[in-house]
Order: sequence, then C-alpha cells, then structure tokens
Amino acid sequence: MVDKEFQLHDIVQMKKPHPCGENRWKIIRMGMDIRIKCMGCDHSVMIARKDFTKKLKKILEKAEN
Repeated sequence: MVDKEFQLHDIVQMKKPHPCGENRWKIIRMGMDIRIKCMGCDHSVMIARKDFTKKLKKILEKAEN
C-alpha cells in the first residue's frame, strides 16, 4: 500500500464524520501518534499513525509552507 502524503496543518476528511456532524479535521500534531482537531467543534483526538492512515479518506487542503 502506498503511504498517503499528509503533513502538519493539512485539512483532511476521515471515513466517518465526527458526532457533531463535521467531517473536516486539521492535523495539529504528528509523530508516532497523530492529533487531529475537528473543524466544527474544536474537539481534538489522538490516533495512532497506523489507524490514521486506514481511516483517512482524502486530503482536502494542503498546508501552506
């Protein structure tokens, strides 16, 4: 499987929406775990990198350098 290209501050779409109804997430921390923040209610979730790559649907906006 090809590793998906994502970086810090990208806006991504996950396979399942957040319970608040929003499906846009911002990557706010990267390492062995990845922390993402819901763009609707600002709730943040930490997910293992392996699980994040499985649950990632697509990258909506790339972060600007």
